[in-house]
Amino acid sequence: MTRYEGYGVMVTGAGRGIGEAVARRFAAEGARVLVTDRYPERAAAVAEAIGAGGGTAEPYACDVTDGAGVQAAVTHAAEVFGSLDVLVNNAHSCHMDTERFEEGQEAPWYEDFEVTLHGAARCTRAALPHLAAAGGRGCVVNIGSVNAEQHYGDHAYSAAKAGLASLTRTLAVESAPRGVRVNLVEPGTVRTDVWRDRARALELLAEHYPLGRVGEPADIAAAVAFLASPDAAWITGVTLPVDGGLLVSNLAMHRAMSGH
Repeated sequence: MTRYEGYGVMVTGAGRGIGEAVARRFAAEGARVLVTDRYPERAAAVAEAIGAGGGTAEPYACDVTDGAGVQAAVTHAAEVFGSLDVLVNNAHSCHMDTERFEEGQEAPWYEDFEVTLHGAARCTRAALPHLAAAGGRGCVVNIGSVNAEQHYGDHAYSAAKAGLASLTRTLAVESAPRGVRVNLVEPGTVRTDVWRDRARALELLAEHYPLGRVGEPADIAAAVAFLASPDAAWITGVTLPVDGGLLVSNLAMHRAMSGH
């Protein structure tokens, strides 16, 4: 498939997990991908793997909390690829909750917002002039979380993701006259490196998903690739849950009521 032939794509936090899968998916479909990550070695490894597979990718060290660095990354993508057509805001920060909310410190709270919400806003602000010049195919896809919808822990991360969903909607309306679409993919539990040593936890979590399993990074990448494509040309401002049915179910209560 080459539906992204000629596209320039920038993915943040693409050194592993969902971001890596997204970068690989776009490259596999013909896009030229700027693989950005705050850890240069991760970005380089992903870009090298994409190149070895016949795709086109460049690594770029980018910390989304650094405005000058973000602007430099966006400018580099547009100059090297000839255009920037798609921005995927995947970079995030998530600190575990303290036992009681009042025991939490301000620094981790603000870091989660600075990376997850403000970082996405910073990247989008830098990218919008290029996306608006992309001839109607400019698109932003934000990576949200089901944490924005219900309580699954991690107060700051959840609140930041909820803010990102709201920003998606407001930017979609503002950007539409310039031919830029803005959407958000909302993953449930996804098997990434965070769960590397917690296989049993994933097994238990899978029991709460109607489709009987947790997600894989490729599941999220497929949804991102759809929303950024011409197939979604009349879709903007949406939050698309990719969650195995989690948000529309309450399996624990259903089983209790059924006596199971």
